[in-house]
Amino acid sequence: MPIPTLPGITAQTISTPRITTRVLFSGSSSAIPVVFVHGNASSATFWEEIMLGLPPEFRAIAPDQRGYGDADKNVKIDATRGMGDLADDLIALLDVLNIAKAHFVAHSLGGSVMWRVMMDYPDRILSVTQVAPGSPYGFCGTKDVNGTPNYDDFAGSGGGVVNPTFAQRLGANDRTDDMNDPLAPRTVMNSRYWKPPFRPPREEDLLSSMNSEHVGGEQYPGDYVPSSNWPGTAPGVWGPINALSPKYAGDVSKLYRITPKPDVLLIWGSDDQIISDFSFSDIGTLGKLGFIPGYPGEEVVPPQPMVSQTKDVMRRYVEAGGNVSEHTIPDTGHTPYIEKPADFNALLHPFLRAH
Repeated sequence: MPIPTLPGITAQTISTPRITTRVLFSGSSSAIPVVFVHGNASSATFWEEIMLGLPPEFRAIAPDQRGYGDADKNVKIDATRGMGDLADDLIALLDVLNIAKAHFVAHSLGGSVMWRVMMDYPDRILSVTQVAPGSPYGFCGTKDVNGTPNYDDFAGSGGGVVNPTFAQRLGANDRTDDMNDPLAPRTVMNSRYWKPPFRPPREEDLLSSMNSEHVGGEQYPGDYVPSSNWPGTAPGVWGPINALSPKYAGDVSKLYRITPKPDVLLIWGSDDQIISDFSFSDIGTLGKLGFIPGYPGEEVVPPQPMVSQTKDVMRRYVEAGGNVSEHTIPDTGHTPYIEKPADFNALLHPFLRAH
């Protein structure tokens, strides 16, 4: 059953040469385009309130990305391209819509996609707003602000680090409402996506969106290969979590050489448990806390300094001639645009209007 949309949001099925997917729209078709890029275990549904809140001179566009929501399930993510498939999908959508340039607002995994869009298509960007973005160096498997891999085979990143029971329950549209059940999708959403005790007004639709991730086989969490390094798995070649592996992140320094350099707005939640220097989704953090046996110690596999890595990359971006503004919304978790939409819009709208 399709997830219902809010009044003022129009859902269309759009085909590009790369993929057929659901795309949400609001605002005038002649207005300035703003493309919203969702994160993992979610879909375009997450952006609806923010889309409707845009000033009238903007048009909101939010696709379900490959591997999520109502995107064609037969079209898989080739993880060996990193975020390349998802970045190319976004630009193909712009082409079909006859949009030369757009503002982009991206969250979490969507932020990882945007690093790649910036590298490959800087001339298609009016501005970039990154909300709790994944590190440019990838998700899990690295140490220090330079993104140095913990192991040569990038063990501790990719599809093998995802709890298979959680993935199975996600794919089964599990709707258990028990905060003492740590692997229930609803529990993960309400404990990690935002700061408890907050629960969103559209909780059921957002849970449906979370559970709409394409699960199994070459989808989420993806394949993996055995490794002699802790925790025993290295990245495979399919699905979004492998695509996030630092093995496939590419040359991050390319960001410093792009022309033009789009202005970047960075927005963080002060109490984010997913994108953090001590992330509860990171294998190093979980090992240090004793949740995964055999932890080799912080010298070998420290918690990934995700936020510090991104801030250091943005520092270098500024040194290379880019402009970056950064804000942290207090008392807020991983998804500030749902938890604190007024605070979020107070940052987003002036930034869009200035570009």
